[in-house]
Amino acid sequence: MFKKILIPTDGSPLSAQAANKGVCLARQIGAEVVALHVSQPFAATVGFDGMAAAYAITDEDYDKTAAKQAEKYLQSVLDRAETAGVKATAHAVSNFNVADGIVQAATDNGCDLIFIGSHGRSGLSRLLLGSVTVKVLGLAHTAVLVYRVKESD
Repeated sequence: MFKKILIPTDGSPLSAQAANKGVCLARQIGAEVVALHVSQPFAATVGFDGMAAAYAITDEDYDKTAAKQAEKYLQSVLDRAETAGVKATAHAVSNFNVADGIVQAATDNGCDLIFIGSHGRSGLSRLLLGSVTVKVLGLAHTAVLVYRVKESD
């Protein structure tokens, strides 16, 4: 069946919930896990609201902070995999389009499944916020399993 599962994470509690389920699936089917965090490059943040000018952030500062965040987010998936006895590796990449980064990482790492969470937004919130998961579904050349995360009250 599936031998290598890509599990993208953005560090949010809902993403962590999906990652935990992805690791459980990997354990059940004897697959290994590739944990992934995709950050957007510094130039993407400058284009939104002039963040760099407003906060005097340099691209080096941004890159260091992004790398620290990625390490923290990925370590939580690696720790969960270790507890479950699942072989896991972690990768952090940068891409202007997060969905493209996920799909490319799946290809680059030889993954045969992308296990990704979805908030299940609909209507106006989905239109305004977009959905990385929907974009991944449209771009992926490999199987995608969408896990509907449960938001706590």
